[in-house]
Amino acid sequence: MSRIDAHVHLLPDRYRAELERRGLLSFPLPPWSPDGTYALMERHEIDGAVMSLSPPGVFFGDHGLAAELARMVNEQTAELVRSDPARFAGLAVLPLPDVDRALAELEYALDDLGLEGVALLSNVAGTYPGDPAWEPLFDELSLREAYVFLHPQAPPGPPPLPEHPIWLYEFPFDTTRAVANLIYSGTLERCPGIRMQVAHLGGALPFLAYRLASLAAREPDRAAAAPAGALAYLRRLYYDTGLSNHMLPFDTTLGIAEFDRIVFGSDWPYADLPESGDPAPGLGDLGAADRARVDAGNAAALVPRLAAAVGVG
Repeated sequence: MSRIDAHVHLLPDRYRAELERRGLLSFPLPPWSPDGTYALMERHEIDGAVMSLSPPGVFFGDHGLAAELARMVNEQTAELVRSDPARFAGLAVLPLPDVDRALAELEYALDDLGLEGVALLSNVAGTYPGDPAWEPLFDELSLREAYVFLHPQAPPGPPPLPEHPIWLYEFPFDTTRAVANLIYSGTLERCPGIRMQVAHLGGALPFLAYRLASLAAREPDRAAAAPAGALAYLRRLYYDTGLSNHMLPFDTTLGIAEFDRIVFGSDWPYADLPESGDPAPGLGDLGAADRARVDAGNAAALVPRLAAAVGVG
């Protein structure tokens, strides 16, 4: 059985060192190295990994620094992929919220470095995907039929309950905000070419799907930019199982998505995984054929090159 992990983070040493040197880390980053990634893959029989930068991303109030950090991370990501293209695919980080710089980096990352797609955060300094200022970027992503991985970020402003860690529920809530904005801004209607994967089985989206859809009936003017209805746009997305590798969220996601839209993700090095063997024992109730589709087969629509390299697709 093959396994492709569509949600693995990298934290290059130079990136970490630059943030530490500038005092920009608001929370500790876990250890990361290529050797550690290989060890993860060996422990859990993962044949291929899709690598992306984790939060906090690259924007810390300085557009020039964001561009420098994005270029540094993208080149190191490409170097990792080139070192073992049969095991790795890479997603670019973009220096948002500067759209012109983001478009330039997108072209370089996809056309020159050969990365497989891009990873976007649920917000950058309080600007959410679907913001009108970001329309040129999403139009280009749709034109390229790009693979886009949407990952949560801490919401702007202080948390209402600071005694609770941000990741506990603010991350999945921010994913929900971002996708709702993509729907009701009209972005998903305007940009059907994007192949978007949403982290953590969509955050709170599956549970709130019908509530989100009710906007069309209750306030139709606000929903006019999403004429297909929220549920139709949610069905177009892909969802990874990172930090959600259990049947309760899995079955809930099946209420809004077809089975072929769910892909395996570990969220390493942030995830608490078993010591060895099956990285998602909570999905053990799936039959062998269905588990094979989640573990690798469904990912072929997002990373066809890597899927072919590991013998899937």
